[in-house]
Amino acid sequence: MSNQMKEDELFTGRQSVALTPQNAMFSTSAGGLISLDLLHEDGSKESFERIVPVRAFPISAPDEFISIREPDTRFKGRGQEIGMIRKLSDFDEKAEQMILAELERRYFTPSIQKIYSMHEKFGYSYWKVATSAGEVEFVMNNPTNNIRTLENGRVLMYDIDGNCFTIEDPQKLDRASFKKVEIYL
Repeated sequence: MSNQMKEDELFTGRQSVALTPQNAMFSTSAGGLISLDLLHEDGSKESFERIVPVRAFPISAPDEFISIREPDTRFKGRGQEIGMIRKLSDFDEKAEQMILAELERRYFTPSIQKIYSMHEKFGYSYWKVATSAGEVEFVMNNPTNNIRTLENGRVLMYDIDGNCFTIEDPQKLDRASFKKVEIYL
């Protein structure tokens, strides 16, 4: 029974707190990483040299419910949540822009503007597209499961490496591009 977990180790971590402008001070370290000084209710202060912001609802509420976590490490595993920002706009512009820049790097999703080619072979589809970040070629396994249309008409496409591409409005693609993606919508 030595392999059995003591208590439930998955839930014995730190207590997550609501992060507000009054208790959370964000800054940039010399290396360009985001740091956090957290003021607890009892008046004690805790500093985190590096934090990782994660969107709880990246599509429906990208600037709300931002989880602030410790980074994943080789020795400690997945980084624990320090706290949650309810609404990013509650913070001053400097902190908001700092966190938004990090979120944009984490959730980089180029927008597809033109589809040059798409062909299927052995259950994979091969795409060559023009995006907001330049020309890209990617491979998708089972497009039926990896292309999702959201309620607002926006399309999300996930390649085999987990990269996400968007089509903001498929109807605005040129006719040839639309025909290549239409069968999956």
